[in-house]
Amino acid sequence: MRARYGVPLGVAAFGAAGVLYAAGFEVRSFRLRRVTVPVLPPGMRPLRVLQVSDIHMVGGQRKKQRWLQSLAGLRPDFVINTGDNLSDPEAIPEVLDALGPLMEFPGAYVFGSNDYYGPRPRNPARYLLEKVSGKHGLNGNPPVVGAIHIDWENLRDGFDGAGWLNLTNTRGTLKIEGVSVELTGLDDPHIKRDRYPQVAGGPSGTADFSMGVVHAPYLRVLDSFTADNYPLVLAGHTHGGQLCVPFYGALVTNCDLDADRVKGLSTHTAEGRTSYLHVSAGCGTNRYTPVRFACPPEATLLTLVGRE
Repeated sequence: MRARYGVPLGVAAFGAAGVLYAAGFEVRSFRLRRVTVPVLPPGMRPLRVLQVSDIHMVGGQRKKQRWLQSLAGLRPDFVINTGDNLSDPEAIPEVLDALGPLMEFPGAYVFGSNDYYGPRPRNPARYLLEKVSGKHGLNGNPPVVGAIHIDWENLRDGFDGAGWLNLTNTRGTLKIEGVSVELTGLDDPHIKRDRYPQVAGGPSGTADFSMGVVHAPYLRVLDSFTADNYPLVLAGHTHGGQLCVPFYGALVTNCDLDADRVKGLSTHTAEGRTSYLHVSAGCGTNRYTPVRFACPPEATLLTLVGRE
């Protein structure tokens, strides 16, 4: 009896333990990633940028709210929110409450698809099929039928009312203790709302430093920012792969970015130019797949320093 059933029962027990860990512990094991990026003009003072992304707030997530509120203790120079704040159409007040202390600092934001549309149950295997087909979101796939629309204007008004810059296919400038930072942002490429021609042309040259901001790091967007000579691009969307294989990494990125750059700091090259790219693994999940494995939820404090 043991010889016949011992191995299957052992595999089942191991799998159950993995699910309990992924859903019960790691998904709430919030971390702060610290990264140094040499992108500023020589001699310019360092800038500390806090990036939050993919919060995917659901009503009642008190631990996540408290953790986000605590990030204000880092005292960043400015905050960048790279979208997908919601996974519950009713959770806008909780997002604004969680980010309230951070909105005391200068900041800017772009939206992701989950700020416009509510989540729906989805077979996780579809992410693997989309990776094989090269079709992600609305890029090559048919439009979603029966999408749940969110009152995203209320979220926008909350951010705008706090003074954060709305970077939806536009540019903006933050003034930070005598330093001007030019930000160029795009709406979400995952649902084909990006309009790069509206912001094309590269840094204006009137600011001390310029950078690009987008939710989903699609290659067409990274190519455009890099070719236009932006030294740094911030993005989110990938969840770092969300369910990763230990000692191997992510299986999918939910876009056409390669899995080697699914999270953290890397570089991107286009038309003979190279930019730094930072992709946040985010701190939430879709409400219908509330698990993470070998990919803890995170925010990132980037210290921008002078390039050599």
